[in-house]
Amino acid sequence: MFRVTDPFVNTRARYNIAPTQDVLAIVHEEPTKSRVFAILRWGLVPRWAKDASGTAKLINARGETVATKPSFRDAYRKRRCVIPADGFYEWTRNAARTPFAIARKDRRTMPFAGLWERWTDPASGETIKTCTIITTTANELCAPIHDRMPVILDANDVARWLGEEPANEDQLAALLRPYPADAMIAFAVDKRVGNVRNDDPTLIEPAATG
Repeated sequence: MFRVTDPFVNTRARYNIAPTQDVLAIVHEEPTKSRVFAILRWGLVPRWAKDASGTAKLINARGETVATKPSFRDAYRKRRCVIPADGFYEWTRNAARTPFAIARKDRRTMPFAGLWERWTDPASGETIKTCTIITTTANELCAPIHDRMPVILDANDVARWLGEEPANEDQLAALLRPYPADAMIAFAVDKRVGNVRNDDPTLIEPAATG
């Protein structure tokens, strides 16, 4: 689907990925600029950060400010990535706190717009690769559950987002829009998803009713 030149990566199916854990992403491998898979830690660490303690705070970047916010602006210009996912979870904001799984109706993989960075620990010299997912205003389907949603790219826009096709600031900003609500589904799932230690296919099954 994503025309990755090296499709082999040591990973497994995941059903409950949490911040600070590793995620699968698609990046450009320099200097050839070919598409390759990369394993990135979810929670971006800016290059200028003194330590990695703030990783969990930068799991998302708002599309409205990503081009100007110091934590993200350099990666936005130079290191955009795609994070493939079959769906995502959101919890209702009422007292019930019901978890919902949200996906495309056709269940095809969704390319989330993301950014990635390399950060080197000044003390140990260790280099880690991290990422963040860009969010936008929720569409009509997601809004009753949460006011934000990941930016889901159209398949025709992936090349532009990755920098394979030229794009100015306005053209990039135009990609950071809500995905059409009529192409998506949302359904309640079991509250077991609230515990990151649970990671199995039953988490994406509709919750029992009645």
